[in-house]
Amino acid sequence: MNWKHSVSGRVVAVTGGARGIGHATATLLARQGARVAIGDLDGELAAQVGAELGGDSFGVGVDVTDNAAFAAFLDGAEHRLGPLDVLVNNAGIMSAGPIEDEDEAITTRAIAINLEAVIHGTREAVRRMKPRRTGHIVNLSSAVSKVVGSDCATYCATKFAVAGFSEAIALELRGTGVEISVIRPSLCRTDLTSGFEGLRGMPFVEPDDVAARIVETLERPRFEVPVPKRMGAMLWLNQALPYRGRVAFARLSNADTVMSRIDADERAAYDERVKEGAGS
Repeated sequence: MNWKHSVSGRVVAVTGGARGIGHATATLLARQGARVAIGDLDGELAAQVGAELGGDSFGVGVDVTDNAAFAAFLDGAEHRLGPLDVLVNNAGIMSAGPIEDEDEAITTRAIAINLEAVIHGTREAVRRMKPRRTGHIVNLSSAVSKVVGSDCATYCATKFAVAGFSEAIALELRGTGVEISVIRPSLCRTDLTSGFEGLRGMPFVEPDDVAARIVETLERPRFEVPVPKRMGAMLWLNQALPYRGRVAFARLSNADTVMSRIDADERAAYDERVKEGAGS
């Protein structure tokens, strides 16, 4: 029987928790009684959000690409709140455009935030959770790890990698009492998707929708978590198709052209934040 585990009283660390999905997740967890530590590159905003959550929750500035700083964030969470029960690796950025136009510095930073920080955070969490034989790691991937789109190749690569990494870690964690889950949201209405017009068959979801699925997953652990839930069959089917079939599906869903039609003016503020190193 898949018992329901309450999130009340659990110590949760959320990266990229001052905005978007991370903010929604931290807020919902705090409302349900979790003790939440928010880490975000925007330390001032993180502190503000942490104060708004109330209770023992708090927020601090952390650059997840700095391994020592990430570890210190988790150390601080455990010092203030207790042993780490949950890590939500949520921080991420995305640049839009053809690969030949992508700045190498942005490529490097996207890989560092979206993938390398997830690897390091997972390693740190396992080291803390495994000896206690309890804990849950939640890694944010994306629907694009099953249905790729053009003009966001680096982002797609990192999200495929997060999914593959998480599945390998799931094998390592069998029988340890530590759970790991990979979340695959459809397009979510956050700054990261600003300027998008959407895809056929992949509806926009809200940050609160993703947060609700994350909390459900903590209550009843599972590895694969599509958002919305009904999208799971479509993601599975696309990956089961041969390459030509996947290309046909990309054309049908507009995944082959959607990024080339992005509203640059609407996306300008997010792109500037990414260039300044603050996108999450």
